[in-house]
Amino acid sequence: MPRKLGEIEAEALKLGTRARAALARRLMASLPLKGETAIERLWFDEAERRERELDAGRADTIPAREVLRRLRSGTARRRRSG
Repeated sequence: MPRKLGEIEAEALKLGTRARAALARRLMASLPLKGETAIERLWFDEAERRERELDAGRADTIPAREVLRRLRSGTARRRRSG
């Protein structure tokens, strides 16, 4: 017998934050979005790529407060090439 939506929702809400976010992205990506532009799709794909890098440990995060502090003080690091 197929599970009811409420059962699936309750189970999904027990997942950790990252797992819920990944599930939400997969569900959203599966919907046919009317009026979605190529630019919106590219941003969505970029956000997914960045999250994969974070999950794999190939990227670090910097709190927004620290980024703003660096920008205001002129000590923001230049982007590393290659």
